[in-house]
Amino acid sequence: MENTTLFENFTSLDFLSNVSDIARPSTTDILLRFEPYSVYIDRIVSPIWYIIGLFRNPISAKVWLGRKSRKNSSAIYLGLLAIVHMFYIIIHFSFLELTYTWEIPTNDKIVLCQTLNVFSIFPQYLAPLLVLGFTVERYIAVCHPFKKETFCTVRRAIIVITCLTVLAFGFACVQADAWKYYPAYKKCFGNTKTLKFQTEWTAITEIMFFLVVPLCVLMFNILNIREIKRITSHGPAVSADRIQTSTVTLLTVSLYFIFTLLPASVAYAIQKDIPNGELKNFGSLELIATDPVWLMFFKYIAIRKVVEEICLSNSACYFFIYYITGKNFRKQVNSWFTY
Repeated sequence: MENTTLFENFTSLDFLSNVSDIARPSTTDILLRFEPYSVYIDRIVSPIWYIIGLFRNPISAKVWLGRKSRKNSSAIYLGLLAIVHMFYIIIHFSFLELTYTWEIPTNDKIVLCQTLNVFSIFPQYLAPLLVLGFTVERYIAVCHPFKKETFCTVRRAIIVITCLTVLAFGFACVQADAWKYYPAYKKCFGNTKTLKFQTEWTAITEIMFFLVVPLCVLMFNILNIREIKRITSHGPAVSADRIQTSTVTLLTVSLYFIFTLLPASVAYAIQKDIPNGELKNFGSLELIATDPVWLMFFKYIAIRKVVEEICLSNSACYFFIYYITGKNFRKQVNSWFTY
């Protein structure tokens, strides 16, 4: 998802200029008072995904990009996907988690302000595109098998992945204009000069990467499943079994991708329809306590936190899908840890 804080409206310079001389509780202090579960979920569950992802994604990348697997074009997609997920987990912890959950700002520097925001959104754009890439490839292999030798090659996979990477990075670079370091506050905030454009850009990119792409993946998966079912029912048993074995891992990955991403897309999409309370009340715990609009907003924050953690699991748990559904993957991993 886009790089927005829970209270993005409060990072505007106009608001800060009104409260810069007034002591007010931090965002975390307010959440701990009125919706502490959102903070506890973030501080307890996220580290679990970090540990799993940092240890499991390298293993997945090594298997898929190893000598035995890299002749398979789908393995190239999965190998790079594991690397992208590992990169995102590192960025998520060192930037988003420390800055917004533990209030240890890592981006309040003149260069890091834009750079970290670009690097945090880049893997979020690239991962859905990679899932779409191998889903389309699997669709060709299953539904148009005579075209497999032409389109499902390692060379073509590398070309497609290169194009997708350039596309994702190009879109991510716009974040450099969306954020700005303000020396007067020694903080990294949204760039108020491009606020209108960034609002429209965020809406477009979120719809494109986090709604349209998952729906396309879902559509191709439905076509794949229908064709597999048809082959299983009417085709030769050996051929049907071979197709099912080679496809079940990719289908499971893409379906898990949809399951974890679409709820997050919906949660972010409705954010603009969740009203904030009076900004003047945000500086006082007593005023917030009597503001029903703020209290309802905090309920939304708690629900969104749960959805965010489900979404973050997408970058950590693919190893278990590979291990459970992939016989060769499981065999190779076992060989490394069996003496």
